[in-house]
Amino acid sequence: MTTLVFGHKSPDTDSTGSPILWSWYLNEVKGETAKPVLLGEPNTEAAFMLEHWGLAKPEIISSVEAGAPVVIVDTNNPAELPADINAADIRAIIDHHKLVGGLETKGPIDITVRPLACTATIMVDMIGSDMEKCPREVRGAALTCILSDTLEFRSPTTTQHDRDVAEGLARDLGVDLSDYAAKMFAAKSDVSAFSDAELIRMDSKEYEVDGTKFRVSVLETTAPEIPLGRKDSLMETFKTVGAEDGVDQVLLFVVDILKEEATLLVPNDLVKGVAEKSFGATVSGDTVVLPGIMSRKKQIIPNLKV
Repeated sequence: MTTLVFGHKSPDTDSTGSPILWSWYLNEVKGETAKPVLLGEPNTEAAFMLEHWGLAKPEIISSVEAGAPVVIVDTNNPAELPADINAADIRAIIDHHKLVGGLETKGPIDITVRPLACTATIMVDMIGSDMEKCPREVRGAALTCILSDTLEFRSPTTTQHDRDVAEGLARDLGVDLSDYAAKMFAAKSDVSAFSDAELIRMDSKEYEVDGTKFRVSVLETTAPEIPLGRKDSLMETFKTVGAEDGVDQVLLFVVDILKEEATLLVPNDLVKGVAEKSFGATVSGDTVVLPGIMSRKKQIIPNLKV
């Protein structure tokens, strides 16, 4: 059977590009039959990556067959995977997030979880010298993943190794990192075609704090004025999204990549309390600026308090 390689729901660049990279490796180096798939439409930056490097958009799936071989990348959280994931034959997990628990496998598997900023960095290490065989477009996807997850090395999750791998890929590809990252971020910032609900879910994860269920959403942009110009309608849509998704509250952080800060939308006293207790912020309106906050994984999720 064909092994399906996929990341999390609401696929970002890493959850779009890393399945492509690992599927290439399984097919061309390991001699296995594999294909990348997505658990939803890729975001605008991921779509830019596919178009820029001439890569086909992977098939979108919503479930997996019982016993189907799969490799999970860029997550180990069952809440971010198909509801029937434990019926599949999970063969491997490659990730850079904290362990959540809840996945069940048919037997012992290969698990690689490393404290790096990007799944693609881990994969480049695992592939090793065989990266020399990797097609230009797939190496381009790997580079895009790393630049995306590190916000061009601005994110506090960035390690020197992520930077070294990205710079090596850029040299091999003849890519100017700053110019290419600017194009990526411009694509990520173009959210005009998305509804409020789509924006809220575009890059979001469910997280529970002391019995309160949150959808923690992040919009990384070089044009924060665009989503912030829609803050009233976005905050009104929080109610609909919360009811549909079974969460108590949406937290939406608009991350200004260039200023290296986040603006949290504050629709009610619950979120005001979260901002004050979690980040030591003083809230006086329906938004609050959080200087230096850029990473959901390292700075937002670990600090959430209600």
